[in-house]
Amino acid sequence: MTDLPVRIRPEIAALPAYRQGRQASADAFKLSSNENPFDPLPGVVEAVRAATTFNRYPDASAGRLRARLADRYAVAPDGVHVAAGSVSILYQLASATSGPGDEIMFAWRSFEAYPGLAAVAGATAVQVPLTAEAGHDLDAMADAVTDRTRMIIVCSPNNPTGPVVTQAAFDAFVARVPRDVLIVLDEAYAEFVTDPDAVTGAAVLAAGHANVVILRTFSKAYGLAGLRVGYAIGDHRILDAARSTGIPLSVTAQAEEAALASLDAEDELLERVRHIAARRDALADRLRGAGWDVPVAQGNFVWLPAGERTLEIAEAFAAAGLIVRAFAGDGVRISIGEEESVDRIVAAAASALD
Repeated sequence: MTDLPVRIRPEIAALPAYRQGRQASADAFKLSSNENPFDPLPGVVEAVRAATTFNRYPDASAGRLRARLADRYAVAPDGVHVAAGSVSILYQLASATSGPGDEIMFAWRSFEAYPGLAAVAGATAVQVPLTAEAGHDLDAMADAVTDRTRMIIVCSPNNPTGPVVTQAAFDAFVARVPRDVLIVLDEAYAEFVTDPDAVTGAAVLAAGHANVVILRTFSKAYGLAGLRVGYAIGDHRILDAARSTGIPLSVTAQAEEAALASLDAEDELLERVRHIAARRDALADRLRGAGWDVPVAQGNFVWLPAGERTLEIAEAFAAAGLIVRAFAGDGVRISIGEEESVDRIVAAAASALD
């Protein structure tokens, strides 16, 4: 860009802004943002409504939520970091570990915010292609590590394609990565996983890998996407570095109260998650039956590898009242929404192959 009024870093000027999932009209299903289709539980709504001291700053450390999560994961409170969504923590970790001349590695295609992490930090993004099954190629990622590698992100289940990384594969990967390289296990969709062989943050923490940080969020399974609260578990020295780069007071009191109330209502929330996972499996099976090569789906979404027809097929879905997420040249991600959307999805997907 040459018409900027001030001097902007060239890599930032060239960086596309994050593009939110397309909104839906009142008569369409919004299946573009991996949101939880269930309304917030009444107890969660009441907790947020009671947090009315808007004239006061929130607790900068979200101390009550950190303590609650520390008990859950059997770590000290300093081993928990809460921020305005797990993606905020990713940016903090990138800023803390990486700069010009350094490398941040991730599988591709994966979460579309990852390339921006490197650009903002001034580092180089290293994108390692997915396997033919649309999962992480951890052997190739380990082979790609150099003395410039500072941070590696592993997304399981992978957004937007769906497959998980297994525990055995992750353990073998960690063993190959130098101990002074940060590995981030992004588990934004962990609650939807039903594969018993999948990596789990709890198992990774139990193994005591000081260079691994676990990321989780309340946006997806817990349905708090509009309140922006996520957290990291790991070595307090790494999290202190992340905290030092973060925007202070970014987690509102309302978000903290909602997260605490959600943990109180966890059994009911996770029962909803089980319904979503079952709906996902049924939809994936029906899409395969219609002729689509749908990868193993373990998040709250399914992936249609549409290639060069991606934008055309996304528009066909939109014409059918289904707002999906298109990744040009690669495929279409369809979030699991209301039960009433399933038949319409299958019909539109089948028609796209005619």
